[in-house]
Amino acid sequence: MENSLLWEVSIAEFILVTLFLGGGTAWMTGRAVAQTWRTPLQLAWYMVILGLAVRFIHFALFSGTLLSGYYFVVDFLVILVFAFLGMRFTRAGQIARQYSFAFTRSGPFGWRPKGN
Repeated sequence: MENSLLWEVSIAEFILVTLFLGGGTAWMTGRAVAQTWRTPLQLAWYMVILGLAVRFIHFALFSGTLLSGYYFVVDFLVILVFAFLGMRFTRAGQIARQYSFAFTRSGPFGWRPKGN
């Protein structure tokens, strides 16, 4: 095992499980939470559950530690970033589309009042 600050077993395993699988699922969860107009707090709770699932995949497939608090926090923070980016991306489109009389989209993650 080659432990690091970000990965427990290997960098390839971290990229596959945490970034690709966990991050992709987190992005889609963030989009779903935004589409149903739920709160960021609910999204954070969903990411705790997803973080436990990601930790289990590390354990079951790559002989990682199941109950590792440190690596759970690392996985959780990484997927939380993906989740909030997915939520913000979707929310920016929603605001610009639903309130088009008042706002226009400003980049992929933001909106601004019209006329500014």
